[in-house]
Amino acid sequence: MDGKRYTGQLVFGLDIGTRSIVGTVGYKSGDQFVVAAQRVKEHETRAMLDGQIHDIQKVGDTIRCVKEQLEEAVGRKLTEVCIAAAGRVLKTVTTHVEYPFTGDKEVDQEDIYGLISAGVEKAYQEFLEEKEEDEIKFYCVGHSVVRYYLNGYPMGNLEGHKARTIGVDLIATFLPDDVVDGLYKAVELAGLSVSSLTLEPIAAIQLAIPEKFRMLNIALLDVGAGTSDISITNDGCILAYGMIPVAGDALTEEIARHCLVDFATAEQIKRDAGQMETISYMDIMLLPQTITSEEVKKITADLVEDMASQASDKIKELNGDKPVSAVFVVGGGGKIPGYTDAIADKLGIARQRVALRGEEVMQQIVFEEDIKKDSLLVTPIGICLNFYEQSNNFIFVSFNDTRIKIYDNNKLNVADAAMQVQFPNDGLFPKRGKELNFTVNGRQRMARGQLGEAAVITINGQAADIHSPIHANDIIKVTESTAGEKAKMTVGDLPESTESLTVSVNDKKIEVPRFASVNGVLQSSYYEIQEGDSIEILNFYTVGQIIEFMDVVLDPHMNLYVNHMLADRNTPVYENFSVSWTFGQVQRTDIAEEMEDADAEEIEDAYIEHAQAEETTAEDEIKQEYAKDKETGNAALEDVPEEKSAGESKADEKSIQVIVNHSPITLSGKDRYIYVDVFDAIDIDLSRPRGKGIVTTLNGRKAQYMEPIAQGDVIEVYWRS
Repeated sequence: MDGKRYTGQLVFGLDIGTRSIVGTVGYKSGDQFVVAAQRVKEHETRAMLDGQIHDIQKVGDTIRCVKEQLEEAVGRKLTEVCIAAAGRVLKTVTTHVEYPFTGDKEVDQEDIYGLISAGVEKAYQEFLEEKEEDEIKFYCVGHSVVRYYLNGYPMGNLEGHKARTIGVDLIATFLPDDVVDGLYKAVELAGLSVSSLTLEPIAAIQLAIPEKFRMLNIALLDVGAGTSDISITNDGCILAYGMIPVAGDALTEEIARHCLVDFATAEQIKRDAGQMETISYMDIMLLPQTITSEEVKKITADLVEDMASQASDKIKELNGDKPVSAVFVVGGGGKIPGYTDAIADKLGIARQRVALRGEEVMQQIVFEEDIKKDSLLVTPIGICLNFYEQSNNFIFVSFNDTRIKIYDNNKLNVADAAMQVQFPNDGLFPKRGKELNFTVNGRQRMARGQLGEAAVITINGQAADIHSPIHANDIIKVTESTAGEKAKMTVGDLPESTESLTVSVNDKKIEVPRFASVNGVLQSSYYEIQEGDSIEILNFYTVGQIIEFMDVVLDPHMNLYVNHMLADRNTPVYENFSVSWTFGQVQRTDIAEEMEDADAEEIEDAYIEHAQAEETTAEDEIKQEYAKDKETGNAALEDVPEEKSAGESKADEKSIQVIVNHSPITLSGKDRYIYVDVFDAIDIDLSRPRGKGIVTTLNGRKAQYMEPIAQGDVIEVYWRS
């Protein structure tokens, strides 16, 4: 290699055709594209059929041969290549996308690139939604801008304009996975990586129909060996792409059958028929034969008609079921005698409006070698030019030793690659340990487990994270994240347990921590909560618990009092209650007859006094009955009852229904009821005042806490604001 110098970046393009591979190396010089070298090599076998690679190894060998010839010609190693795919099983999606700015902004190339990328991504999502679930996987192999929009109005070029919103109508083209993979694999076998992938009709139209002609309704028909690719222009943009799976090879096969020759010989007969009157050849019986060009034309006439019919039908279909104004034909298959006339006849347009395009569209193409400008060169050079129009649609990366192909939107990161291989999402992020579920005062609670370690990610051996950008051929290694420790929590960790109770003990304020009942068992703040535990944070202490908390020893003969009422060690003590112990007698306070502004302590006093009074009354009644029986001789000493039997108590019990705060409630379990019994049946927290005092009424008048109540009484109880 002599290391020639070139004024611009060299672009290497490969037209991997059904019959041959055309390699082109060139560079841009101003408005011109300079072809530095071009080499062509035909397949030695039918390694490709209808634009589809059948023998990847043999196609790869042919590509390598072309590459080496070009390297020798330009004196430089070639490592990256632009390629195009034939439109076999082609599917297209047309979409619209808009991008708003926060204010007026001057549109630059980055904005336009981002808009197009968003359009391609949207088209891909729409395509995935439309295709059948069990359908083979498709890849986007190219796209074309139909029309740009500036603030909602059509615009030819957005760059430099000030805009609030920009938009684009875009056509995206999709091919099956096996078509794309076959091309990439064959290129890799030749020691090359793909720098740009497009569709053959997209590449051809770059050259064959310049933008100045796209305002006209024109069809480009690229007739190759295995496929005929079609694109339609109108109103200054490309409207549609399509293909038919029939082209020059169909004619070659017909000649082979008629002349009894192999495919290569038939191909030579077909080519010579366009240049000679009589063609000599050897058939498979090794007998010399001759055939005239007129005979070849007659042999292939029906097929030419059929090819033209299929192509014209497809053109009309893509053009809204109507013929185009003109057809430009490129590719070797388009040189078949009579083909362009047949297309014109089928479309119903003048024959002079269907023509081969070659030298006329190559005014801006300069060849450094002695190469004739021909319609065969349109697609190979268009592939090179496409490199300047759009970046590569796909890149290959290695993810945990699995090679994957991923659509390149110029913003790829590790997370995108992980999604492509369906790596579990929670394997990228730290996992939490098992949560702990329990209830507190009847409400469901959950404690979360600890976070584990995040995934360990490297790109090409260097530390990275899920947001790290990735590029072609990167080697990504991801070690899955780990789970943290399961949730642990004690009763003391609960917010409710941190609130202490304040009580007065012998006229001194003390604060005591709250106790918790777990599944009915009293537990300390150090108890470790278990899955499914039912926890009740108690809002009271017993007198005995307060004595134990204060670590005092009382004389057994001392009297215990709660809110100045005689009590014992099991008496509950709520917030702001008073507790005392003494050898003396404490004067019991009377309950005021009118307690409209009573505080919580006074209400609790009345309630406890009522309970003790009931107990004393019941005991007196039993003793009186026993004394009466003894006088009449009806009682024995050993039968003196200490309390009523269960049966007797049940018989004396009755229920009443009263109206409390406009709602009916039922009181039961006693043989008579007084006003304070209502507090057992309503939701009011006496330990937490909510106003200046409690308002209590009975049948519309002020109530006394110890007065009796009866069936149907109307009662109101609420905090005065």
